[in-house]
Amino acid sequence: MPSQKQLKWSELRVGVTVIVASITLAVLIFLLSGNKGLFARKVTLVTYFDNAEGLRAGQPVDLQGVPVGNVTAVRIVTNRPLTPVQVTMKITRQFQPMVRKDTVATVKTAGVLGESYIDLESKAATKPQVAEGDELPSFNAPGLEDVVRSSQGTLQNVDILVKRLDRILAQVESGKGTLGQVINDPTLMNKLNTILNQVQALLNDVDKGEGTIGMLFKDKELYRKLDDTVSKLNHIADEAESGKGNLGKFLKDESLYNNLNQTAAKANKLMDDVNAGKGTLGTLAKDEDFAKKLHNTVNKLSAIADRLEAGEGTAGRLLKDPSVYNNTDQLLVESRTLIKAVRENPKKYLTIHFRIF
Repeated sequence: MPSQKQLKWSELRVGVTVIVASITLAVLIFLLSGNKGLFARKVTLVTYFDNAEGLRAGQPVDLQGVPVGNVTAVRIVTNRPLTPVQVTMKITRQFQPMVRKDTVATVKTAGVLGESYIDLESKAATKPQVAEGDELPSFNAPGLEDVVRSSQGTLQNVDILVKRLDRILAQVESGKGTLGQVINDPTLMNKLNTILNQVQALLNDVDKGEGTIGMLFKDKELYRKLDDTVSKLNHIADEAESGKGNLGKFLKDESLYNNLNQTAAKANKLMDDVNAGKGTLGTLAKDEDFAKKLHNTVNKLSAIADRLEAGEGTAGRLLKDPSVYNNTDQLLVESRTLIKAVRENPKKYLTIHFRIF
């Protein structure tokens, strides 16, 4: 049987072992939670949120996704009604140069159902590095509840759409509407089958070389003519490319181009002269006195034409008086009769009589 002294020594060893194990476990937990050693120097920072979103003391603080510290306290303050949640965090001093005064702190969640943590975003930060006790600007990322709340309208619209589709499918199955008749009407299907049979017969005729389309595909003579036409067109194109023939000269002859260019230049010069009032055409286009004279002349000619149309004056009577026409016609008839008579008996009309007193 062990003595009293041995029992006390055994109890002491068990106690020491438990204490050492507890300290080791605490150190491991402390290290695993993101702290870089027991005696690592830290910088205390503060930020404020409108909602903690499950954030608690001890949870990690990440910088660009890399753990740099831990949350030390989460509490409510009364002097900030819009952002009442105060979060105090400590980051390892070696990361202090990478954290700026305008670095944004955001509460994020590891996965859909994971724990919350602080994420520091310094990509757009431009201010100096943080000091002990600085306050960082905050941003609340949309949580799962916000996403569900914002998606309720979309889910309602999807539900309405599904109900409408269900009604449409019910109408189609009952043969209502255009689509329902297309699917359920046997006469329409028969017509479609008939059309397909006709198309198949047409394709068979084409394959056999029957009909206009069939001859177009099967007639070798037509193919030869088309090939000959294409060859001639290629020959014409080659000659034109080499400058032969009228078309080739038109495309390749530089003198023709020069002549056209000179003609265009002369036409431009002529138009410039006309616009400047030079020459006969320029005078016609720009001389206002001449334009007035021409306008007066046209008016006078129009007045004369009106008088002629009304039968006024000698010329008007010649055009409009039927008696003048009749007299003139009678004179022409008598003149023809006289000329005919003279030709038939010239002695009767051309005899000269001399009398001597």
